[in-house]
Amino acid sequence: MGGFGTWGQQLGLVMLGGALGAALRFIIGDAMWRQFGSSFPWGTLTANLIGAFAIGYIAVWLQTRGSAAVYWRAFAVVGIIGGLTTFSSMMLEAVLLVRNGRGWVMPTYIGISLVAGFALVWLGARLAEASAAR
Repeated sequence: MGGFGTWGQQLGLVMLGGALGAALRFIIGDAMWRQFGSSFPWGTLTANLIGAFAIGYIAVWLQTRGSAAVYWRAFAVVGIIGGLTTFSSMMLEAVLLVRNGRGWVMPTYIGISLVAGFALVWLGARLAEASAAR
């Protein structure tokens, strides 16, 4: 029963974090749409880049959480960041760019997402390591 209790607690944290992450994604997407319009998927790009930085930072931060790390991972990484980041939406938007006659934008969008996403995961991890060293 103890194993199920731990699993059930983690599931609850994933669900709570997922709701928060999805709400953040909606807020970010709406703000970007209002600010920049719909000619480029700024909301998905922004959500993915924020998530990339956050997951890099949190992955390193979790190393100092001991036995609580499993719960923080469930809530923050799987839940919040999983609900926030939107790879499948990014791929759909790439297809829609092509189908809507803006295929020339698609490689730029995917390129920025991948390169900047990788760089932000790396930066988040380095900042977390620097914070832990103090």
